[in-house]
Formats: sequence, structure tokens, C-alpha cells
Amino acid sequence: MTVSRRALFVGSAAGAAGALLPASPATARPRAAGTCASYRAAYHFTVPDQWKNDPQRPVWIDGEYHYYYLYNPDYLTGGTEAGTAWRLATSRDLVSFTDQGIAVPKDTTVNGDVWSGSAVVDTENTAGFGAGAVIALVTMSPGGGTDHQEQFLYYSTDGGRTFRNHGTDPVLPNPGVRDFRDPKVIRDEERGRWVMALAENTKIGFYHSADLRSWTYAGDFVKDGIGVLECPDLFRITASDGTVKWVLGASANGKASGLPNTYAYWTGSFDGTAFTADASDPQWLDHGWDWYGAVTFEKRDADGTLDDRARYAIGWLNNWDYANTTPTIDCDGFNGTDSIVRELTLKRAATGTYYLASRPVATLDDHVSRTIELGDLPVSGTRVLDHTGISYEVTTEITWESLTGAGLQLRRSADGSRHIDAGVYGDYAFLNRRNTVNPDASGRWQESHSPFDASARTVKLRILVDRTSVEMFVDDGRHVHSSEAFPYLVDTGLALFSIDGTAVFRNTVIREFAV
Repeated sequence: MTVSRRALFVGSAAGAAGALLPASPATARPRAAGTCASYRAAYHFTVPDQWKNDPQRPVWIDGEYHYYYLYNPDYLTGGTEAGTAWRLATSRDLVSFTDQGIAVPKDTTVNGDVWSGSAVVDTENTAGFGAGAVIALVTMSPGGGTDHQEQFLYYSTDGGRTFRNHGTDPVLPNPGVRDFRDPKVIRDEERGRWVMALAENTKIGFYHSADLRSWTYAGDFVKDGIGVLECPDLFRITASDGTVKWVLGASANGKASGLPNTYAYWTGSFDGTAFTADASDPQWLDHGWDWYGAVTFEKRDADGTLDDRARYAIGWLNNWDYANTTPTIDCDGFNGTDSIVRELTLKRAATGTYYLASRPVATLDDHVSRTIELGDLPVSGTRVLDHTGISYEVTTEITWESLTGAGLQLRRSADGSRHIDAGVYGDYAFLNRRNTVNPDASGRWQESHSPFDASARTVKLRILVDRTSVEMFVDDGRHVHSSEAFPYLVDTGLALFSIDGTAVFRNTVIREFAV
């Protein structure tokens, strides 16, 4: 649960490119139908109204995923200070979601609103609420402040649809520290107990419990230099070569060191008490500006069978540097969009190290409404395509003999002055939103980079474009860039470009979706 607070700003596409008009919460009202254009995403998850931020790890219950997320029903009048509940959406394919309303309400006890945590299915009735009860461990801050965070228990006996609080006392009291939040609970079947990972500033603490009610400190993992660690994650996964690894992750802010502000992770081993990393420095699941508070969760087949060689992930497409800046309030009355759900697999690099590769969830294919196959397209300079659109996916493999860079201009204006650039340049891949409307008024967070080996003279790109976001998957998801951008809805063009040479964009395909 991020505890940063910002004054409300509402983005407007009515002014010059990049203009963002401030507004108070009281004036941030949706307009009457027909008086404005919708910026609601076409195929990404969005909150029905008001506000959302941190995703809570989805749980498989009764044949479908239960996706909980932090929801503020009072955002338009009270801003982010009004506090959060847990709202629930269910899905069988992780593309189409059904809203189920508030599951864990806020302000029903003296402890106030509920922040981030995690839910588990207690199949063996270890907590005493019945076999199959859904137990949620959440952070709350009694008194409404941010300096006394403690962990509380809520439980559900109706399949995770509604929850009740288990008293007003914490199951894990604060030991006297400021940052003590975001409990992530997993079942350690090998040792017959529950394990909690908890965000404690630059430390992730590990705790044990037999019954989810009483917790004992076991150990910790410390990493300085990438800001406060938030929304920790801990899981085991089997690599493509059969190697089993544990992964420890956390949302972290590495901007001061020229690193991402997204999801940092380490591969390594976990003995039930201590995590030992393969390397001291983390890898990053996303190199863009806006993939925060991300969670990973189990991949299950339709019959519920667990796939230990893959895992799903979803992130909040926003950033606390400008969390309240968005055009979606103006017409649609909401602020809160998530990334596409992605599937993670563990792969071994040529150096012998392991990394998580990402790809959009496979069930996105079931929602394709139109496919345009453009084949191989030679480009020297800029080539404007006939295709126009605001929400689509484009895939291509760029090859060349000699050049400085190549890529695509997305959401291009008719005169070519506004666009989002995605591609490679020298020894890095990049996503650049500078030349269109975007939330970063500082101008500092415009182009994101990830490593690229130019000697390969080829790169595969899969780019998801929606009304307020771009997600670029590079070389089968070795690296990903997810960033917000707010192009004018009249900016619908698409162009290809090469710099200092000729490139061939091979097997270029555009797909549109209906969700």
C-alpha cells in the first residue's frame, strides 16, 4: 500500500500537447453524456467509478479468479485522503471482468480504512473459520495516520464475496517502526505453516504462523538504494530447463539511481525463514514509468490444476509522482487503470543467470475482433501506414544490416507533430511519450530504457496500445515498458521509422479487440 499523498490534478486534452489543468476534488465531476469523449480503456481493466490503486493478489475460487483491489468510493469529493476499501471483480479469462462490488469495507471499525494485503483460501481450516474460508490479512493504521501500520484479519465464508473483521486487535502489532505494511501470505506446504512477507522500509520481513492469527518473526531481506520497498511478493517457479527457483519481489523506486520505479525482483532460494538471492542487485519486471504495486499470482487451468512453470502478474498503470493526473475523470468519472495481465515464465540467459520473461495473457487472443496482416515492410526514414486506431496491438520483427535505430510512431497526429515512439536506438530499447500529452509535468520521466544488443541486428516488438497507455514487450518479453500517455483521441495514425539506414519490419500484424 503506497502511502504517498498528492493534491488532485485532472489531466485535460483540451489544451496544448502536454497541458495539464489542475482541479480540486469537488470540481472533478464527469460531464453529461455526449459532451465529452471517453478515455476509458478498450481492453484493459478499469475501475467502474471513482478511484483504484494497488492490485491485491487474485485468488482462484470456485473456478474463477477473484481480483481484489484498493477502491476509494469517495475520491471525487475527498481525494486520496478519503481512504480505501477492497473492491472485487471476478474473471475466468483475466481479460473480461465482472464487478462484484465492495468485499472488504472501510471505516467499519475504529481502525479506519483497509490498505494492501493478501487473501488466501484456508482449505484445512487452520484459522478456525471453516474449511475453505477465505482469509484476508490487511494493513490498517489505527487513528488514520501513516506512522502506526499494523496487520489485521478479515474472513469470508461466502467464497470471498464479502468479509467480516476478526475483532479490532491486530494479528501482527507494530513493533515501533514507521513502515510495516502490505502482508503477502503464502502456504509453506513443506513445513506445514503459513509464511508472510512484509514491507518494512528497506527490509522485507518474514513471519511464520500455524493459524493465520498469531505471527512470529523469522528473518528478513534487506536492500538499500532503491527507495522504500512496498507490496512484497514471494513465490516458487520452475524454469524452462527444470530448475526450481524462489523469487522475491517488491515495488521499489530506483529513479534516483537511474533505475525503474516498478517491480524489482531477485531469483534465489528460500528455506522457509531466509531468502538468499542469486545476486545483490535486482532485475526489473518493467522498465516503463507506470507499472506499480504489481502482484503475481498462480496460473491455473480451467479445472483448477496449478501450473508451476508459469505465473500471472498485473500492475497499476500509474505512479505516485502524478497519481491524480488523468483525463478519465473529466468524462468518465474514474481514475484507475491496470496493465494487461501478463504471463511470467522463468528462463535461463546465456550468462547462466535466470530471469522472468513476460507476455500478454494468452486468452487475449479470444477477444480479437479484427486482424490486419501487413507482411514485410521495408522502411528508410519514415513510412506512414494506412491503419488508424486508438486501441490495438501491433507485432513486428525489425531486421537490418546497418542503422542507428528503428521503431514505430504510435497514436500519430495527422501532421506528424504528436506521437509516442517505441523501438531501439544503439544499445537500448526505448519508449518515449514526450511528443504527446502525458502525466509527467516535470518533463523528467519521458523516455524509458532497457538494455539491447545492437549486434543482433534484429528485435521483436509486441506493443499494446490503448486510450491511456502503451505496453511494449521486447524480444519475447525479456524486457517490458509500460507507461501512461494521453494522446488526443483524434491522433490515430501509425508510422514506422528507421534512423541512418534501412530496416525491414517483418510479419507486421495489427490486432484490435472487443471485450
